[in-house]
Amino acid sequence: MKIIISGGGSGGHIFPAVAIANAAKKRWEDADILFVGAEGRMEMEKVPAAGYPIKGLPIAGLQRKLTPQNIVKNLQLPFRMAKSRKMVKTILKDFKPDIVVGVGGFASEPTLKAAAKMGFTTMLQEQNSYAGLTNKILARGASAVCVAYDGMDRFFPKDKIIFTGNPVRSDIEQMSVTHAEGCAHFGLDANGRVLLSVGGSLGARSINQMILNHLHFFRENRIQLLWQTGRWMYEEAVAAVKAAGVEEWVKVHQFIARMDMAYAAADMVISRAGAIAISELCLVGKPVVLIPSPNVAEDHQTKNALALVDRGAALMVRDTDCNTHCLPQILELFENSVTRESMSEAIGKLAVRGAADKIVDQIERLVTKKQ
Repeated sequence: MKIIISGGGSGGHIFPAVAIANAAKKRWEDADILFVGAEGRMEMEKVPAAGYPIKGLPIAGLQRKLTPQNIVKNLQLPFRMAKSRKMVKTILKDFKPDIVVGVGGFASEPTLKAAAKMGFTTMLQEQNSYAGLTNKILARGASAVCVAYDGMDRFFPKDKIIFTGNPVRSDIEQMSVTHAEGCAHFGLDANGRVLLSVGGSLGARSINQMILNHLHFFRENRIQLLWQTGRWMYEEAVAAVKAAGVEEWVKVHQFIARMDMAYAAADMVISRAGAIAISELCLVGKPVVLIPSPNVAEDHQTKNALALVDRGAALMVRDTDCNTHCLPQILELFENSVTRESMSEAIGKLAVRGAADKIVDQIERLVTKKQ
């Protein structure tokens, strides 16, 4: 079995892609799996770390903030796209995949488009409740679209849609870690209250800034914070925590590799509303305050969040209100165990297990059908 998996850009695309690859390897031990990503993006580091080869394309996204440097980058885009398309054709001819799977991100567009045009079987994995323009276009040439939300026939042909759920990291889906073990891993008091803040694998400026503005809140209310800042604000956060003298209450991490430990330690979570983050939160069943990113296509994170809020499974705070409204909501939740338990029960009911295996079922079905 020869599979190309294309996409990336953030953990929300990379972790599902790796989960699919791992499930394929479990089914076919001798499966040959190649990733195609974008040069300079997160996948170029995370995919090899997971044990898979990856080819990088020079493709990039449009820079919307028009600085002189970004204008130059935008002018280079047509050349980057042309070079990427040429490279993809060579990769496909050399590798000869049985199927090409797109998971979203810059690289998936030229890869899936070229694969379909060259007659290779293609499949999409759409993580969000609101499909982006690229996947809507790519779906025309795809044999199947694996989705995680109901009502996706608004975006894709009904006969191509397969409900699988979103694949997540196996250590989170199987969650064998106890609260005490999670707290010990991060140096937290298991008898105290623990809040986990994750703004996504790349961080979230507004969430990070809100925490920086209110560091004394955690000591004053005796709440321990486990804080994933992402790369851009890590050093500033470490310095601020030290200056405020709250190291005992606020534990800063640039990136948390052991998210199973983090979820096990947490009593409550602050998170962006990316599709994979939500899928993980449903599996771990913790009360969550979602702060959707406003900087995403078609405001899809707000739509993801509302899908939970409407079922009593989460609270949502707008990004613009984050600084003033988020921590009061957190404090109110910590002091209301009935609401917390109700939210945990509601979010747990939305969990979908075995998504990666269901996607591999579709890979097997499509490849067998073509053969």
